[in-house]
Amino acid sequence: MPRSCRAARKQLQGDTTLILDRIHSPEDLRALDGSELPLLCDELRGFLVTQVSHTGGHLASNLGVVELTVAIHRVFDTARDRLVFDVGHQCYVHKILAGRADRFPTLRQLGGISGFPKPCESVHDAFIAGHASNSVSVALGMARARTMLHEDYSVLALIGDGALTGGLAYEGLNNAGASGEPLIVILNDNGMSIDRNVGAMSEHLSRLRTKPEYFAFKKAYHNALSGSAVGRALYRFNHSLKTGLKKAMLPNATMFEDMGFAYLGPVDGHDLAQLTTTLEWAREMKRPVLVHVRTQKGHGYAPAEREPWKFHGVGPFDAATGAVPPAKESFSSVFGAALTELAEEDPRVCAITAAMEDGTGLTPFAGRFPDRFFDVGIAEGHAAAMAAGLAKQGALPVFAVYSSFLQRAYDQLLHDVALSGLHVVFAVDRAGLVGADGATHHGVMDTVFLSGIPNMTVLCPASFAELRAMLCRALFEMTGPVAIRYPRGGEGAFTADTSAGDFAELRAGEDITLCAYGTLINNVLGAAELLHEDGIEARVVKLNRISPFRGGELSKCFGTTKRLLVAEECSGVGCIGQRIAAILAEEGHEPQRLMLCNLGRRFIEQGSVGELYRQCGLDAESLARTAKEVCQ
Repeated sequence: MPRSCRAARKQLQGDTTLILDRIHSPEDLRALDGSELPLLCDELRGFLVTQVSHTGGHLASNLGVVELTVAIHRVFDTARDRLVFDVGHQCYVHKILAGRADRFPTLRQLGGISGFPKPCESVHDAFIAGHASNSVSVALGMARARTMLHEDYSVLALIGDGALTGGLAYEGLNNAGASGEPLIVILNDNGMSIDRNVGAMSEHLSRLRTKPEYFAFKKAYHNALSGSAVGRALYRFNHSLKTGLKKAMLPNATMFEDMGFAYLGPVDGHDLAQLTTTLEWAREMKRPVLVHVRTQKGHGYAPAEREPWKFHGVGPFDAATGAVPPAKESFSSVFGAALTELAEEDPRVCAITAAMEDGTGLTPFAGRFPDRFFDVGIAEGHAAAMAAGLAKQGALPVFAVYSSFLQRAYDQLLHDVALSGLHVVFAVDRAGLVGADGATHHGVMDTVFLSGIPNMTVLCPASFAELRAMLCRALFEMTGPVAIRYPRGGEGAFTADTSAGDFAELRAGEDITLCAYGTLINNVLGAAELLHEDGIEARVVKLNRISPFRGGELSKCFGTTKRLLVAEECSGVGCIGQRIAAILAEEGHEPQRLMLCNLGRRFIEQGSVGELYRQCGLDAESLARTAKEVCQ
């Protein structure tokens, strides 16, 4: 059994005194003797495995950055120095070392600590994170603020190689390198994106040429030779020779150095001494520095080492064996299976994902049609633009993307797809409240921005059967861009297919009309039953299409309604209920009483979806109470 697993077992059994128990702040970490650090790293891994096995969360990425995070906190004071995480799912070790170990049983729970950096939790969290590729840009802004305000602190950006597939990362790197600002970018390379350098010699040369003494020598050498024509010619010749050798032996260094960075690495991400020394060098350079660190996802926990993708984002599991409960059928899996079946019928059908093959349910499609499956990396804007090119040339592209990540492609939705009326299908996964990942991942903005795009049709299945039917119609019966939005997880009590029309009446009633779309219809039906028990008969209308609304259709649906309640799992500003109310008023059929139940003008934190429904007044009981007030 690996040492970290033994540490986890000892912690569970309570039969040892842990070094970790003495860590209540980064100051405590810096006070430790260096000989204690390897055992501390084992204990951190054991702690992670134990805690995440109960709460779920991002495990493999955090196991891979234990030594790196310890080294950062040994060298820097994150209460003043700014550590900016990219994506942020690898921040658990940072949170433990920054004094939040005792709160880990609340990780990703309602009212608990977030699975991502949150400045409201601690001064050690420099910036909110949750999406990819922005860390260098944010860190450069902080570095420039430091210089402009004549302050003195270090700024670091911690970015993974996966995030380097996003173009924003290169915009930040290009500008940061050219700025000359003292800034450290730590590239956490777990072997997925960046090629290996060649052999031990390249690592030796890298270590030699990136010491501060090397840069001092380099400056003196340049000054000595620049005083005469012969010296300048000799310098140019030596520089050309050195550049050629460098390109051959250190191609990654060349790329980053061409941007203006000093390149340190590659560094063994599990060698604490080497990491600490390298970070100290980087701090002393007072210029843009890129530290290239190689790590192993899942390091120290055998199940996560074997299958790091399974433990990237994982629910509760058996810590002793690594056994993960089998996945239940979900909207994502149903979508993937349905798209694979439709692709069998038409060779024009292809699928696109932005580094979310498994999460969006596309693994079966990728296996069956590898030539028609395109994973573009964390590059949603590129994915949408590429889908437009595919559609323009006669293909039938389906871009499967999480709702909160589709936000990153808004300009391409408008300019590249909708403006030309191209037939691209957007499978918008994780629409609505997603639960434990919180504010950065809730899909609560897409109804607003998608419904405002000309030529865009937006469909909202409430069951697996409706998803299958709507996907087929979107591909083969509709024209122009079509978005199909569906939630994380499975279907509720409503399992029928009533998707043929723009709306469906699911229950008759004359006292009030309750309206919803998607799986929130389950809560509305539950509210109608509670109202019935109190003698109030509610009509229930399910919207299948929320954009565009056809002329006169809403008046036919709601024209005789005196009281109307519209429930939505989205932001309140620009919501569908507001559009319905405006259209009804314009057509002279506005209800006497109107109530819009939505998430309001705020960001929603983490918790289970059921807890968040209750908190936001969207559960069946809350909706029934609100409906009673409307009926009074």
